[in-house]
Amino acid sequence: MLKIRILGSGTSSGVPRIGNDWGACDPNEPRNRRTRASVLVSTDTTTILVDTSPDMREQLLAAGVSNVDAVIWTHDHADHTHGVDDLRQLMHIRNGEPVRGYARPFTREQLEAKFHYAFFGRAGYRPTVALETLSDSLVIGDIRITVADQPHGGIVSAGLRFDSEYKSIGYATDFHEMTNEMRVLYSGLDIWVVDALRRAPHPTHPNLQQVLGWVGALHPRRAALVHMDQSMDYMRLTAELPPGVEPGFDGLEMRA
Repeated sequence: MLKIRILGSGTSSGVPRIGNDWGACDPNEPRNRRTRASVLVSTDTTTILVDTSPDMREQLLAAGVSNVDAVIWTHDHADHTHGVDDLRQLMHIRNGEPVRGYARPFTREQLEAKFHYAFFGRAGYRPTVALETLSDSLVIGDIRITVADQPHGGIVSAGLRFDSEYKSIGYATDFHEMTNEMRVLYSGLDIWVVDALRRAPHPTHPNLQQVLGWVGALHPRRAALVHMDQSMDYMRLTAELPPGVEPGFDGLEMRA
């Protein structure tokens, strides 16, 4: 059974933002409390972590997960990478075996520059992650991953499709434009978890109207919105979204 767990459904500042800023979000609705964006994709035998957010420790504790078969980084921005140090505990659980990691060439270059010690070790400390280049297609356990580069401001992020036993899940975060390669990647999914930062336009993220248009064109069986800021109240969104589309929240699990 292929499934996805939304570990974090928030944007880079989370909800609430520091200063107890809930914006338009009702603080009494627990699904409005959002940590930084990350997901787990898994079957009965394989678990893949996508991104290492600054909230990764609490996210994995909440999910009851202490080991993964691989980590995939979508891009090198801080809200998707700065929990990398917490992979050290996973390495210890694996009896010193580094966690497998994958990133596109530019992202890999940036990660190795920023967190050199995590990938190469330092002063007697062994490497935490065995990092490889993320190719256009690979298989981890019983999950096939297909990748397309997504425009995200001046860089690209990795758009991801996961297939296993005729079921499919797509994860699209941190992009601002839908390319033809992305349309192919995300067509006909069972589940599409997709960035919908806010209602107003943004230069490097999609807004709600754009995402709903793509959902209508790509026809996922079910779609969940993530990477949402403090303007996106859970109950208000639930009332206005079309059938088959829902606001994601931290801890939501969906089975394809």
